[in-house]
Amino acid sequence: MARRNFEKTDELDERVVHIARVSKVIKGGRRFAFRTVVVVGDNQGQVGIGVGKARGVPDSIRKASERARRNMRSVNLWSTTIPHEIEAKVSGARVLLRPAAPGTGVVAGGAVRAVVEAAGIKNILTKSLGSANILNVAHATLEGLTRLITPEEMAEMRGCSLAEVAPFWYQPDK
Repeated sequence: MARRNFEKTDELDERVVHIARVSKVIKGGRRFAFRTVVVVGDNQGQVGIGVGKARGVPDSIRKASERARRNMRSVNLWSTTIPHEIEAKVSGARVLLRPAAPGTGVVAGGAVRAVVEAAGIKNILTKSLGSANILNVAHATLEGLTRLITPEEMAEMRGCSLAEVAPFWYQPDK
């Protein structure tokens, strides 16, 4: 009996962010297909974005999901938020991400919310600036999250203690 390679699909949070009907002009007219943007995350600091295109919606979702699982990247979290403010730009889309105090929740919309929640962030303030293209906004959010530096790394770079770098409201788990 052949062995199959099963992935841990139960543990991953999969979100369809956008489905667009696209067309290709051919000799006999237009040929329609669907482009799907899917965000996959484990809610513990791993998140990926995938784009799939196919003639049918279910096939495009499956392709996008597979690509998102292959392209997962790790995100540095700080308790239930991010360690510091960051702005990221991809193409025309700019995204501002700010840490928030516990109890704030996820203040984000659309693609930013999907990426942030799939990464496992519970408290964050965001603002999407520039282009509203959903794919570019999602990629800008992921770019910003992957560029985050942990407070420990920041303290080491600055040559000071963790207490001087960490936000006043955060109490480390001990």
